[in-house]
Amino acid sequence: MTSSPHDTTTAARLLIVGPQGSGKGTQGERIADAFGIPAISTGDLFRAAIAADSDLGAQVKAVIEAGDLVSDELTFEVVRERLEDAGGGFLLDGFPRNLSQVELLDDYLAERDEPLTGVIELGVPRAVSIERLTERARQQGRTDDTEEVIANRLAIYERETAPILEVYGRRGLVDTVDGVGSIDAITGRILEALQRRGIAPRAAA
Repeated sequence: MTSSPHDTTTAARLLIVGPQGSGKGTQGERIADAFGIPAISTGDLFRAAIAADSDLGAQVKAVIEAGDLVSDELTFEVVRERLEDAGGGFLLDGFPRNLSQVELLDDYLAERDEPLTGVIELGVPRAVSIERLTERARQQGRTDDTEEVIANRLAIYERETAPILEVYGRRGLVDTVDGVGSIDAITGRILEALQRRGIAPRAAA
């Protein structure tokens, strides 16, 4: 979907992508608040489903307790349940995380005629991600989060998640935003990028 830079009517159906330590959770919440839309995080959805003791939650819990990754299909079922209530827009964080999940989301949004309107990539150098995650682990006393473990997580991101940016880039949806700096400065950069797409917070629309 293309929009004039001066058209502020484009719906905010957004995806935020970035490596661990990029600050996407914090920025996702801030952008969602600015637009009055839900920030839909797969991690939060998994925890909520388990806490609610729903059928989906029981399935997710069984997978996690077995030490396995939640399948693409089950992850999508949890996300779809939340998207059903997000008619006014949404910001996805953590889904899709690979190319298979892109296809699942594409099919769902096509059925609703509600395509994504923007993809925010938080660009953070690998060394910065490792530094931030190492410091967070130290503050939280997580001795199992060694630099080696963190580097492995980043490698998984680079291998499985980064390729989705190529797909969305070909669709002209990706804005890469510098993810280094103060929280406020980064939020400002994201909002400016979205404004250029004609996606403006309700207060500014």
